[in-house]
Amino acid sequence: MSGILEELRIALHAIWTRRWLALGVAWIVCILGWLFVSQIPSRYESRARIAVQNAQLLPDGMAPGQSSQMQSVDQVRQTLISAINLQKVVRGTDLASTVSSDADVAARVSALAQSIKIENQQDTVFQLTVTQSSPKLAQQVAQKLVDIFVESNLVGDRNNTAQSLTFLDRQLNERQKQLQEAEAKRARYQNQFMGGLPGSGSVADRIGLARSQMAQLDSDLAAAQSSVAALSGQMAATPRTVGEGGGVAGPAKVRLATLQSQLADARARGFTDNHPDVIALKNQLAAAQAAARAEPAGGGAGGQANPLYLSLQSMMAEKQAQLASLKMRKSQLQGDLDRLNASLAGDPEAAAEQGSIDRDYQVLKDSYDQLLRQREQVALRGQAQNQTDSMRFSLIDPPTYPRAPSAPNRMLLLTGVFLAGLGLGVGAAFGLSKLRQTFTTPQSLQKTMGLPVIGSIGEVVTRTQVETRAKRLKLFLGGTAALGAAYGMVVAIELLQRGMAA
Repeated sequence: MSGILEELRIALHAIWTRRWLALGVAWIVCILGWLFVSQIPSRYESRARIAVQNAQLLPDGMAPGQSSQMQSVDQVRQTLISAINLQKVVRGTDLASTVSSDADVAARVSALAQSIKIENQQDTVFQLTVTQSSPKLAQQVAQKLVDIFVESNLVGDRNNTAQSLTFLDRQLNERQKQLQEAEAKRARYQNQFMGGLPGSGSVADRIGLARSQMAQLDSDLAAAQSSVAALSGQMAATPRTVGEGGGVAGPAKVRLATLQSQLADARARGFTDNHPDVIALKNQLAAAQAAARAEPAGGGAGGQANPLYLSLQSMMAEKQAQLASLKMRKSQLQGDLDRLNASLAGDPEAAAEQGSIDRDYQVLKDSYDQLLRQREQVALRGQAQNQTDSMRFSLIDPPTYPRAPSAPNRMLLLTGVFLAGLGLGVGAAFGLSKLRQTFTTPQSLQKTMGLPVIGSIGEVVTRTQVETRAKRLKLFLGGTAALGAAYGMVVAIELLQRGMAA
């Protein structure tokens, strides 16, 4: 421990003997450092916070989603520091007095782009930070950017809606023309190749459906012809008149004819011999036949129209009309098939072309319907925007007026220079003592030389030397106090400048 104290005492004595060098170095470092700090320009920051709120009037399915709205805000945030907007800031603030040409404006715009920062603090809260050389200018630039931010969102949203409507109307007109051309081409193809074929779809589908209908028509024709033949047999066995004269059928024969007519009608409808109605009619017909054979022949010359015959005649007319209609439909369908087969034989690529025509038509129709729905949604959103803002912007914190510069921290820098000057002064004195080493104490001499020291003689100082040393000490203390006073003065000047800037 005694050795450390001895070394410390030796170092302090070496520095003290070279105190004027330490003081001079300290003055030089402080003056140069304070001049350098004074040349650093002050930077003032003005901050503002903006909140974005959604004012949704439309249903969820038609209103723009949260993500699309925030994308719109992000887009405006990215374009806020574009050259055009920054030119508005330059010409709308005190920066306008510092420009005289387009080159000056471009230089100011480039500097502004580096001094503006926009941060997304939360999902709907943005902080704008502007750094400038004066607090007033920083606040002006921040306020101008806030105005541009709100205006770009509100006006830009309505402009985007109008542009979207114009674009959709133009696209709808083009799609409508293309759809009309596709419809005309499709109609010409159908008139040329398909004619009156039933159904819809491709040529093969319609031919298959037509052939299926032809088979059904053949079945219906066979049934109709069978019905007509049965009715003809019944009419042949049924007398035209009934009465008292000879040869005129009696009630049993009339009943027999009626039952025969009902049995023929049941078979014409497709009933088999195992059908309950057919079995019942056969039993009644057997009994009626026995009664008719036992009934004596009637006499008399007079008679009246037989109602059964008239009924059969009406049914015959109906069946014949139905038969004629089926034959006409079959003839028409067969003619359309023959004509289509002939057209396809002359143009084999027509069947393949029909699929392409239908696909093009369907694609154009789907595209047109989709554009029409989008146009209606955009128009409805535009009407809602005219009545209220879809996005509302509220200024949470207006642009602040900075009272102190954010950079540099002159108080810290001035103090650092002062301490650095003192440290470098002491270091210079100590370093010189190492270059020109002397022995301050007998112990240091003995330790260095390795020889015993017999004794030491103290310094004899005269009165004149004492007075001279006292004066020099006063000068040294005065120089040191002046250095401290200079530090206090530069700090006071800095505080005064802050107050004047604020």
